[in-house]
Amino acid sequence: MGYVLMKNRYFSDTLKKLRTKKGLSHQALAELMFVTRSTVVRWETGTRLPDAVMITRLSEILGVDVNILLSAAAESDESPNVILVDDRKLILQGALPVLEETMPYAAVTGFTEAPDAIEYAKKNRVALAFLDIELREMTGLELCRALLDINPRTNVIYLTAYSNYALDAWSTGASGFMLKPITSEGVKEQLENLRYPFRFGGDDL
Repeated sequence: MGYVLMKNRYFSDTLKKLRTKKGLSHQALAELMFVTRSTVVRWETGTRLPDAVMITRLSEILGVDVNILLSAAAESDESPNVILVDDRKLILQGALPVLEETMPYAAVTGFTEAPDAIEYAKKNRVALAFLDIELREMTGLELCRALLDINPRTNVIYLTAYSNYALDAWSTGASGFMLKPITSEGVKEQLENLRYPFRFGGDDL
């Protein structure tokens, strides 16, 4: 346990130095990474470690060799991975804090491109995916099938502003369907009906 804490501290110190050198605030880095500000703060305080995919994204944004960050941290699968896929950045920036507040034990990550979400799912076990139905590269229905091919136990919840998608959505093996915008109450309601429940923190465990 002591080794892990030291390793977390080494990574957090490294990240803080690189972020400061780049002239980025916690909020600025969070927006570039499609995570919440609190996630970045947790990385820098050593209470949470990013996985290999997020470390790669960090290296690109900070302009450093990925091996510098990989050598300072190891992947951690203690927290369930939750993803949100929407091709509009404003939607991600508004919804990510809601998801993280509702599921404090989860590692929540956002994507604007479906292929990036698929690559992430290939390297990380995704417990829950919130998918916008209308995406650029493929529909959310197609992305759902791709994610379930990778891990059949991934819970999928569709997001859309149009209720007429509901019937098509249910035929893909999804766990739920939500109309935008994402709210904490709406998320909690969906979490009660997951096909494959998991520990996500908060009041409902």
